[in-house]
Amino acid sequence: MRPTKLTTMAFVATLAAVPLAACSSSSSSGGSAASHPTLTYWASNQGTSLQDDQQVLAPQIAKFTRETGIKVNVQVIPWTTLLTQITAATVSGKGPDVLNIGNTWSPSLQATGAFVQFTPTVMGQVGGSSRFLTGSLSATGQPGKPPTAVPLYSLAYGLYYNKAQFAAAGISGPPGTWAQLIADGKKLTRNGHWGLAIEGGSVSENIHLAFALSQQQGGAFFDAAAKPTFDTPQNVAAVKQMIDFMQADKVTNPADAQYSKGTEALTDFATGKTSMVIWQASAGSLAKLGMTPADIGVAPVPLPSPMPAGGKSVTSMVAGINLAVFKNTKNMSAALQFVKFMTSTPEQESLNSTYGSLPTVSAAYSDPAFQTPAVNTFLSILKSSAAPMPPVAKESAFETAVGTALIHLYADAATGKAVTDSMIAQALTQAQAQLGG
Repeated sequence: MRPTKLTTMAFVATLAAVPLAACSSSSSSGGSAASHPTLTYWASNQGTSLQDDQQVLAPQIAKFTRETGIKVNVQVIPWTTLLTQITAATVSGKGPDVLNIGNTWSPSLQATGAFVQFTPTVMGQVGGSSRFLTGSLSATGQPGKPPTAVPLYSLAYGLYYNKAQFAAAGISGPPGTWAQLIADGKKLTRNGHWGLAIEGGSVSENIHLAFALSQQQGGAFFDAAAKPTFDTPQNVAAVKQMIDFMQADKVTNPADAQYSKGTEALTDFATGKTSMVIWQASAGSLAKLGMTPADIGVAPVPLPSPMPAGGKSVTSMVAGINLAVFKNTKNMSAALQFVKFMTSTPEQESLNSTYGSLPTVSAAYSDPAFQTPAVNTFLSILKSSAAPMPPVAKESAFETAVGTALIHLYADAATGKAVTDSMIAQALTQAQAQLGG
């Protein structure tokens, strides 16, 4: 799931304040009996701004309308409010017809019973399951149950680094270990320039990295019985490593603790203010932000050396965006037509090449746009060193609780307060209590 920077506060306020009732499928202008209804589609913010997404999606939606006669009211929702609005809609019953969801939310949202399950029959109506990548399809719901969504954009985390800045600092290539990253970051941090950018105020960015680092430490946030185990020593160590980028290693700007919209850190990297950022596949956004393609390097996120006892060589969670349909839509046939269109090979090629994300259907990889070194790196990460987030019903609550705890810990570090292991353990214990564990 890829949060992005907002263009203006007024624009954000307008979107965030849209009443859920106004997005209800029951209020679609075409009506349930109309041969060509109007769908409401909540799109997640994938580009450089909300406005950018509207511009990217507009020609695709126009194409769909020309082909089917079905109109689509697109509302791009910022990541800061998307889960809250979806959760409220599952309770009120007043939501869109079709919507994007972070793939890690799929198990939690499936548990609400508010979404269409893509049984073999339903899956057949959108083109069948065999055309999707196995890894992408695996992150669409709870194990053993029909998917609650279909994959739209595939993503993985990698380490972006500025080749020109590395060369100027006498660094020959990307770091393979965390010790190397810190050493490189210190060489690159000087005169207002920083080694590593983070999105410290973002719940999703925080929890995604915490999950990977926990795996590297040999930890887990849930046990085999799906009970939360947030405050283990391994998880404390993972979080401490993140906070220390700012507090002890001093390779990250304390101001990054306030970055919450989803592209501030990426923008700092693209504009040369920092030399590294841990981010999902974002070639399209980096190009729009003006970064010179020759300066963009991509490598797997580093690993510890030596590896802690029980540690796993995990460098990313299995990331991506899924497309779901509200069960109470009055426009079911039209909604499924839209899902089929958005996951068709031509649309997968067009949208993913624009955003720099990875197609979820195998046929799209014949396009030369997806035969690049960066794409190969991210595909390799997905296949060999990415792990799925916990497929438990409380997954979204886990992301919110731990991700928010990290926001507060970063804020403490940014103001000069020493963040200790005991403080982290206490914060994780409190987060676990929010899940009743």
